[in-house]
Amino acid sequence: MKVETAGTQDEIALHQLQEEHRRYSERLEGLLQAPYLSAEDQMEEVRLKKLKLRVKDEIVGHRPLQFN
Repeated sequence: MKVETAGTQDEIALHQLQEEHRRYSERLEGLLQAPYLSAEDQMEEVRLKKLKLRVKDEIVGHRPLQFN
């Protein structure tokens, strides 16, 4: 009897990347709710945006290319 796993390693990695991207988005949204950002907050904003972009690039790399 063959037991199916919840997903392939690629699917699991893709899901983890999507969750990581969502967490960065939520942290960024929370940070940007403030009417004024301190210098530290501005640096954190830039850091979170870079992290989101890095993860997004990794997500795109996991998906097959689609041509219209």
